[in-house]
Amino acid sequence: MRIGIDFDNTIICYDKAFNKAGVSCGLIPEDLPIGKGFVRDFLRNKGLEEKWIWLQGYIYGTRLCDATIYSGFRHFLDRCRKFKIECFIVSHKTVYPYSGDPYNLHEAAREWVLNERLEVETYFELTKENKIDRICKLGCTHFVDDLPEFLSLKGFPPAIEKILFDPKNMHIQTYPEMLRCGSWDEIINFLKLQ
Repeated sequence: MRIGIDFDNTIICYDKAFNKAGVSCGLIPEDLPIGKGFVRDFLRNKGLEEKWIWLQGYIYGTRLCDATIYSGFRHFLDRCRKFKIECFIVSHKTVYPYSGDPYNLHEAAREWVLNERLEVETYFELTKENKIDRICKLGCTHFVDDLPEFLSLKGFPPAIEKILFDPKNMHIQTYPEMLRCGSWDEIINFLKLQ
């Protein structure tokens, strides 16, 4: 078994980081509910799409220290090590944000992985197609991602077990062709890593 794992919103949770940065930059009120989606929707509803795009680059480039690791992920890695299962982080993202300051998003993400001492081979690809190529080259038997549209992409190998990471239960009845797990503990149970 070789397991590929997406990075953004699968390993790293940005919910508190978006609220903290949004408040400190004067973009959102302090009493806005916690969550990246709430921040995005608030800014978009105010006609501030450009501010939303800027905020994403700012957080992904300089504020990853405010992001948290999803509960259970470290335990998942421990179980994989115990069973000698190889894991890889495979994500796609641009090197620089679409707007705002030219933060190196790949370097920032690699630094976060290093600071968290995850000790997992990490690959950041520029496109979804490159991400699929990398997953194939690594020989992944399973892939965990929070984006069902990525797992459903044409060209995604059908032999790879698709695991949809859905901690907010947004896709309960919409993607029957993939396993949906709401937590890393559920993934551990599914893979029989107890």
